[in-house]
Amino acid sequence: MLRLNLTHEAHWLDLGHGVEILVAPMTTALMMAARKEAQGQITVTVEAELSDEGLDTDGIALAMAKAVARIAIQDWKGVGDDNGFFLAVSPEGIDALLDIWPIFEAFQTKYVARAMILDAEKNASPPLPTGSSAGAGTIAKPARAPAQTARKA
Repeated sequence: MLRLNLTHEAHWLDLGHGVEILVAPMTTALMMAARKEAQGQITVTVEAELSDEGLDTDGIALAMAKAVARIAIQDWKGVGDDNGFFLAVSPEGIDALLDIWPIFEAFQTKYVARAMILDAEKNASPPLPTGSSAGAGTIAKPARAPAQTARKA
């Protein structure tokens, strides 16, 4: 069953290290806007990183994550400058925040991946085991006693 969140209210996410962010709900409109924003950034930044094998997929993923974050993050707690003063949310600040690896991973896991989990839900049927006995039950009776070990020569 697909579970719909009909509230469309922003919610707080704890990213660890004392950082919390207020994010808008992940919607199709948000993802489309982020894709459009990231497209221009990807074109500019990745052209310099082209290799013989093609585009740098990590660079594309980072550009997309930053675009999503710039649109989704509305407020934050626990983010300050070098002097320890609170920083207001800004596109530059969001980019700098996501340049910190553990914060980036937490954002990807708790916000982006959580929205993408819908693909894993598919339907209400659990997966069956694989192999020739998929879905079959056992019909053999359990052994009465464990087998004896072999004699040594």
